[in-house]
Amino acid sequence: MKNNFVGSTFDDFLEEEEIKEEVANGAIKKTIALQMQETLKKEKLTKTELAQRLETSRAAVDRLLDPYNDSITLLTLKKAASIMGKKIKLELV
Repeated sequence: MKNNFVGSTFDDFLEEEEIKEEVANGAIKKTIALQMQETLKKEKLTKTELAQRLETSRAAVDRLLDPYNDSITLLTLKKAASIMGKKIKLELV
C-alpha cells in the first residue's frame, strides 16, 4: 500500500480542504465552553444564577455554554468570565 500523505500534517490537510479556520474557531469555542462549565461546577453556580447575574435569559446561558454555538459575542464572554472570577485572554499570533 502506498500512502500519499506521508510527510503531510493535519494542518496541511485542513488547509487543502479549506476548513482550517473553521476547525480552529470550533476548537476555541468548545474549549471555552468546557472551561466555563467546569468553573460553574467548581463555584457551585447554577445556569439560572449565571443568567440572573448576566441579566439575560437561561436560554442565552445555554447558548453560551453550548460548545457548538459560535455566535457568542466577546462582550458576553467577558461578562460571564468576570462573574465566574475569570478573564478572557485573546492574542494575535
